[in-house]
Amino acid sequence: MNPRRSPTIRRRRLGAELRRYRDAAGVTIDAAAERLGCSPSKVSRIETGHTSATPRDVKDMLDIYGVAGAASDELVQIAREARQKGWWHPFSTVLTGAYVGLEAAAKSIRAYEQQVVPGLLQTDKYAIAMIRAARLGDTDREIEQRVRVRMARQALLIQDDPIDLWVVLDEAVLSRPVGGDEVMRDQLLRLAEMTQLPNVTLQILPFAAGAHAGMDGTFAILDFPDAEDPNVVFAENATGGLFLEKTDELRKYNSIFDTIRATALSPEESSDMIKMLAEEPLWKSRPRVSGSI
Repeated sequence: MNPRRSPTIRRRRLGAELRRYRDAAGVTIDAAAERLGCSPSKVSRIETGHTSATPRDVKDMLDIYGVAGAASDELVQIAREARQKGWWHPFSTVLTGAYVGLEAAAKSIRAYEQQVVPGLLQTDKYAIAMIRAARLGDTDREIEQRVRVRMARQALLIQDDPIDLWVVLDEAVLSRPVGGDEVMRDQLLRLAEMTQLPNVTLQILPFAAGAHAGMDGTFAILDFPDAEDPNVVFAENATGGLFLEKTDELRKYNSIFDTIRATALSPEESSDMIKMLAEEPLWKSRPRVSGSI
């Protein structure tokens, strides 16, 4: 399957179109569910893209809404595509939410990260150390699967039609030796290497910037190639994350990102800083503080 036709994004578009046609027909979710012989929650989950619908379900829903002909045929075809399995399906037991599927369909990602190197830019050893520390209940097998899917995602940056990635990293990310000195040095060198790709822009937000617009937390803005697929903000947290799609939410996060990138070091200055830290890491020049009192 073409990554730009990710089943996740197809499911999202299908749900939005079905909701639009239902609203236009003046049919409530309860009424649609009664005529379909299913629960209202099933209709709602289909419309929000949280569950897939069979082509038969879609045809029946469109019949209820008075939609026929080419419009109906197109949505039934989208329903077929939405039920295909993405490359990440074998790893579904260790994936939370729909982020990987949306990422696979994006044309560009703009992200701000406070704590760790983003998954698309991580080395395997950095990823292992980070996941092992953050997910205390994971087995070795689960950690292995998480790292494998994370490494596979990185193909998005070097495929024939690569995504554009623009990341602003807080200086704290570069100052925390995840995995120890050697692992972190290799990670910094990887970051310096990735900045050479024409589709990757990396900026560092230095401690000297003080208080800034991104202090409420990490986020990523995903932009999609088709106008029918509205952009989405993903705000990550320990249980997976939150997807934000409302116009005012998108406008707010676009403004935050623009402010952060204007405050951060330039890409050239950032690249120089990363290379310098690979040779003279900050964590080695600071006194170690015991975690006990």
